[in-house]
This record gives sequence, C-alpha cells and structure tokens, in this order.
Amino acid sequence: MTQTTAMHHDAPETPLHMAMEVSAAEWKLGFARGLEKARVRTIRAGNFEQLRAEIRKTQKLFGLELDAPVYSCYEAGRDGFWIHRELERRRIHNVIVDPASIEVVRHRRRRKTDRLDAANLVRRLVRWVRGERDAWRTVKVPSVAAEELRRLHRERKRLVKEQTGHQTRIRSVLATHGPVPKKLEPAVLQRRSNGTRLPAPTRDELRREWQRLELVRSQLKEVEREIARQENEDESPAMNKVRKMRRLKGIGSVFARTFGAEFFGWRTFQNGRQVGALAGLTGTPYDSGQTNREQGISKAGNRWVRSLAVEMAWMWLRYQPDSALSLWFHARFGEGARVRRIGIVALARKLLVALWKWVEFDELPEGAVLRN
Repeated sequence: MTQTTAMHHDAPETPLHMAMEVSAAEWKLGFARGLEKARVRTIRAGNFEQLRAEIRKTQKLFGLELDAPVYSCYEAGRDGFWIHRELERRRIHNVIVDPASIEVVRHRRRRKTDRLDAANLVRRLVRWVRGERDAWRTVKVPSVAAEELRRLHRERKRLVKEQTGHQTRIRSVLATHGPVPKKLEPAVLQRRSNGTRLPAPTRDELRREWQRLELVRSQLKEVEREIARQENEDESPAMNKVRKMRRLKGIGSVFARTFGAEFFGWRTFQNGRQVGALAGLTGTPYDSGQTNREQGISKAGNRWVRSLAVEMAWMWLRYQPDSALSLWFHARFGEGARVRRIGIVALARKLLVALWKWVEFDELPEGAVLRN
C-alpha cells in the first residue's frame, strides 16, 4: 500500500537527514547533511534518548543549528507505524519507505549490511527532500483508529485458515484408518467406519487436535460477534461506509468490512485509476523494441483487498445479473472458462471503482439492486 507524497520544502537549505535501519536488537542511524559521506551510528532498539543524543552530536559535528529541521526515514516492516508516530511527536519529519520501491544494483554479487543500507537510504532521503519524486515510494500512515479497525477481520481470516488446517489434519489422520466420514464429530475420533476402536496413540492425537479445533471455533465466534457489534454500533466514517456497501445485494459482511477498513474507510482517491492501482489490479504492459506483451496485473497493492475483490466479482455476477457491470462482463468475455478467469480481474477492478463512487458520491452502480 503505497502512495507518492512529498515532504516539506520550506525548510532551511541545510537540514539534517537521518535514515534508520531498524531491527529487534539495535538501530543503525545514517546521518547526512547533503550528498557528503554518511555518518553511521548504532543505538539500542527503541532508545529514543540515545537517538536524541546522536542527533545532537551530529548537528554539532556538521555545524548545524540545534533547531535545524530533521528529516528521517525507515523501511516499512514488522515494526509498523509506532516509530513513525514517536518521531513525529518529537518534531522529526519522517516518512516510511516501501522497500520494494528501492532500486538495487544487480551486477554480480552485492554487499549488504545494515550499515551500508543505512548509508544508501540516507542518500535517497536527501534526493527525496530535494524533490526527486522517483527516489522511492512512501507508505501512507493510517491513524491509530484506522489501524485498529483492521485487526478484527484480519484475525478472522487467520482463524478461518487455522480452522481449515485442523479439520484437514483430523481428516488426514482418519484417512490412514479407513474411509473418512463427511461430518466431523467427537464420536468419529474413537472408532473406524467398521466399528472397531482406533489405536490409543491415534485417539490421543485426534483428541488434542479436536481440542485445538474447538478453541479456534470459539475464538472465531467471539471475533464474529465483535465484528457484528461494531457494524451495528460504531458510527465512525469507516463503519458508515461498511454499512453503505452492505446495502448492495451480493456484498456481505466480510466483503464490506474488509473494503471499509482496508481501503475506503481512511484513504482518499482522486480518480478510479488510483483505486485500481492501490488494489494491484492494474495491468503491467511490456513494450520494448519489437516486444509488446501484457504481463498481467501488477499485484502491487493491498493483498487483502485484491483477493477479496476477485471473489466479490464472482458473487456480483450471481446476485447482480442485470447490472451494467454484469452485462458488460458477459458481452465481453462470453462463456469460455479461460477467458472468463481473465475477465473477472477486469470486472473486479471496475467493481472497486463503482463501490468507491457509491460510498463517496452516492453513485449507485448502474442497474444494481439494493437489499430490501
């Protein structure tokens, strides 16, 4: 999830630039005043007093005023956004960088250490502050409330995956002792289909697996109850958009919740192209010399949204058959299975744009039916 944004350019000509290579144990800090050689220091991870001291030392070493602006950056990763918020609270202008947007030299083997990465990153930061838009791409930082809103549906997805894993494991163990019944229940964990008792080690393994399955099921119900409660009681702009999407026939709670929390609830789009690009559903043409081919969708956007968008497109065809989008799909892609699998991606992109216009501008998708 990235978008290109510019940093402030009304600062003095000699600000301090700082790049951070963060890890669990320590942070590498790369300092630069301009395009000069970077100064790299190491501090304990999360120690902002050490960070402040290193900034002061570097400002004196570079001959900068103590109130000179400080611009910083670090790559998006496991640590998320808390470092960004802490830096901003301390009046350090920070951006989070999309690691995939940083160019690397691929000539034979290349050296890679946190020290070298910090030095390279701070040089790109200098270019970025000076206005080079193609130095990298930055990650849009959500508010704390928007970030927390994403937790429930992501946890639900993980729990569903765990539930499927436990069920598959139980069926795999039972399959080694005969035919597997369609319905899993405690009774089938004790005996084979012919009525003979399963061996004790197998019964014990199945019992433990069943206990884990029951725990996941109970947690899944808890999460789904909380999702339903928020949908009924939460009056935030994001949840209002969730409820608005649910008014459309064929869009259920999972679709609406994911698109509202991940996509439409806290982001702003200028046009439909931005909607498709952020979902990673735009094409990637390869046109060089006499070679001209389409490489497929970019997959550069939000993976949570992209996977569900395609699934939602199939549901849209089923529950909104008379809508303009469904009619366009059938006219354009016909009945061939392979062509339809390609065309469904185009429909998913168009449908996301239509949903954006619906939640933002009250433009009901042409021919769409609302729930009673």
